[in-house]
Amino acid sequence: MSEPQFGWNDAALAQAPRVFEAGLFDGQVVMVSGAGSGIGKAIAFLYARLGAKLVICGRDRAKLDACEPWLRKLGSPDVLVQQANIRQPEDVEKLLDATYAHFGRLDVQVNNAGGQFPKAALEISPNGWKAVVDNNLNGTWYMMHAAAKHWRDTGTPGNIVNIVLTFQRGFPGVAHSCAARAAVTYLSKTVAVEWAAHDIRVNCVAPGVIESTGFKQYSAEAREQFPRGNPMLRQGDVQDIAHAVIYLTGPSGKFITGELLNVDGGGVLWGELWTIPKPAYFTQEQTA
Repeated sequence: MSEPQFGWNDAALAQAPRVFEAGLFDGQVVMVSGAGSGIGKAIAFLYARLGAKLVICGRDRAKLDACEPWLRKLGSPDVLVQQANIRQPEDVEKLLDATYAHFGRLDVQVNNAGGQFPKAALEISPNGWKAVVDNNLNGTWYMMHAAAKHWRDTGTPGNIVNIVLTFQRGFPGVAHSCAARAAVTYLSKTVAVEWAAHDIRVNCVAPGVIESTGFKQYSAEAREQFPRGNPMLRQGDVQDIAHAVIYLTGPSGKFITGELLNVDGGGVLWGELWTIPKPAYFTQEQTA
């Protein structure tokens, strides 16, 4: 049996409706981490369609290389592909140095790279915990910090969007990622104040249930109940996140900093979401 396909393929992303005008990011350099697949690819594709020069990075060079021709075809006048492990500060410094050597500037940084695996909290090993926190929290911090130092030292404005998740009501099955993404959100709020003096804006976008290639890591049982996790009773798509990022980094977001934008169909208000099988305790009628 063939593996189910999730999310939008490259051709669909290239032709998806957009709400912003072509040329909106002409002359600007945008860095997108984790751009080889899923949400990161959708974000990079949309920036390319709006005229941005792009820096795409991630650990899987093959995926990045496959993405590059599409970005050029869609309208990006220049694309820099860099393999980097955001968990390594040295890799991040090399990434920023390569960006400035190639383009001489950076205008927007979108920190999308990261990930998690579904596991009951009591079953998460120390190594599993550390791997997710290193990716989602420490890696994001290294990226933000390196970019902000360049902007400060060159006296130029900057713009950061961090992709997190809807952690406000907890997220059963991904306690490690919930902790890390909540930390990134409040880190972002803190530095949004500190870095305002350098004309650097910092915001977060929190996807709810967004159908992408990441769906493959969840069980069929979990995927079946995902649409019931919000009052709209459906899941979003990668374009929903891409447009939210553009909104925050374009002129539309010029007076927004330190904010968390939930793109989740109202899931933080209503709904139940499990990424692991729901324990019998929650499915059986309780007796006194």
